[in-house]
Amino acid sequence: MNNGIEKRIPDPSQTQMLNRLWELQKSNGYIHDDDIKELAHLFNLSAVEVEGVVSFYHFFHRKPTGKYTIYLNNSIIADIKGFHRIKETLERETSATFESVDRTGTFGLFLTPCIGLSDQEPSALINFYPFINLNVSRVKDIIAKLKNGVLPETICDAPADNIRYTPASGKSVFFKEFIPGTAIAKLTDIQPLGVIEELKKSELAGRGGAYYPTWKKWNAAKVQAASPKYVVCNADEGEPGTFKDRVLMNTQAQSLIEGMIICGYTIGAAYGIVYLRGEYWWLKNKLDEAINDYRSKGLLGKNCGGINDFDFDIRIQMGAGSYVCGEETALLESLEGKRGEPRTKWFFPVERGYLQQPTIINNVETFCAAARIIEMSADQYIKIGIAGSPGTKLISVSGDCQLPGIYEIEWGMTIEELLQLCKADDPYYMQVSGPSGECISVEEKFRRISMLDLLGQKDIRCGGSFMIFNKQRDLVKVLLNFSEFFKNESCGICTPCRAGSFIIQRKLERLDNGLANEADLEELKSWGTIMRNTSRCGLGKTATSSLIMAMDKFHDYFETKLDKNFDGLNLKFDMNAATKDYEEYKI
Repeated sequence: MNNGIEKRIPDPSQTQMLNRLWELQKSNGYIHDDDIKELAHLFNLSAVEVEGVVSFYHFFHRKPTGKYTIYLNNSIIADIKGFHRIKETLERETSATFESVDRTGTFGLFLTPCIGLSDQEPSALINFYPFINLNVSRVKDIIAKLKNGVLPETICDAPADNIRYTPASGKSVFFKEFIPGTAIAKLTDIQPLGVIEELKKSELAGRGGAYYPTWKKWNAAKVQAASPKYVVCNADEGEPGTFKDRVLMNTQAQSLIEGMIICGYTIGAAYGIVYLRGEYWWLKNKLDEAINDYRSKGLLGKNCGGINDFDFDIRIQMGAGSYVCGEETALLESLEGKRGEPRTKWFFPVERGYLQQPTIINNVETFCAAARIIEMSADQYIKIGIAGSPGTKLISVSGDCQLPGIYEIEWGMTIEELLQLCKADDPYYMQVSGPSGECISVEEKFRRISMLDLLGQKDIRCGGSFMIFNKQRDLVKVLLNFSEFFKNESCGICTPCRAGSFIIQRKLERLDNGLANEADLEELKSWGTIMRNTSRCGLGKTATSSLIMAMDKFHDYFETKLDKNFDGLNLKFDMNAATKDYEEYKI
């Protein structure tokens, strides 16, 4: 237990709940019963309410997690890159099993979904420091060093940015040089209405996946009479296969900060918050340094950027491992120190957001794009891309390709061109915008990537993730990984999502074992429709999108998986599972 916790908390507001829980988790390795009681007293809550917050987040534990807490990524990309070999090696070398701690209390092993390193798999976090491109011999070496007292932070990796492609002829929007203060310097000339007009002309739409026009959102907050107002950056990049925001924060933190400042100036806000996912603890110091640098230059704080009567500052709030917190209202609940459950949509965040005040929530790429648009002007920005879809888009490419990484493409590039750039290996099935997005076959490779929806040829929108799978990959295994992810990440508040995610996984297991029939496929579609129509947030609404699309686009493949005799006796024999114990423990 951490004694004297109350004395170390200057602000008793519940908005400090996650910070206090992180302090306890990191210092003690878990949250003690007495800590629950003290926090309940401090924040004037019941112990049950505090317990509910702790139990909601993956990275808060009620039992010790070991001196070295290891989180191994089990996303589908990790799976095809050697996850199982790394998992077995960790268990063998630490004498622990996953979801437990070894008998000495030295190593705790836990599985976690995508940690934002899909271009460098297999990967893991040890005490939240990153370790990438793991193999058996390297894992042995890491564990041996930890046993000898070497600290994880001294042997961890510095993940590569892997920026593989930017447009030619100086058309890069995001990765060209950015000089702090250049965009802010233009604000007094164009004024808040001028910012709105520039964003409108640029046709910038939210890059978190919803593609809502940025100018409309900012203007809606601007006209609100209530005060104070807030600017929130959603850096909870939890969609498996997505890591573009990680690279932006690591290389372009200045444009992110400046985009938030511009937003604050435009809507009349004085305070900004970056909600950074817990998996990115290793990025926090770099972001803090960039924020402090802006303060030291007079670009943050009182009279921000030399603009009289414009006071604006930014802080970082660490998330604690919850995919659903990427949904904007769940993120707000988390910021307020609560369980990250989506709100009912009585009000938009621009009306009543953080602390029930007008709030703008955009993701990292959107703020960076806004800063660049003000810096370069909308007139220059719209010269890039295609008519109706100007500018560039960042795409995180991973899977069966030789060059995984970040691709800054002009809107209008085809799938075929992107596959050639990343040197895809026999592509067969592509997952666009993560498990909640759209699946496409190689036959659709001539579709364009844009924000348009044409009558003759439907373009495809990509929120940021592009996972490639070749013909050697089992499509049902991919979909099973996705369904397991959604089942674990569902907040449980909606019965259709909570129950449907479980049922869908079981149906897919039947399919994988050769026991499913046509009726099971119809039931999968039926549950998908129920979840889409009745779930409160995007997780439930989109959890089965790819599955339903796959059953239509790859119908012949699914036909081969069915029990044609309908007798339930066609159970697949798993040789690997049958010999697992022998292979692990033979002398």
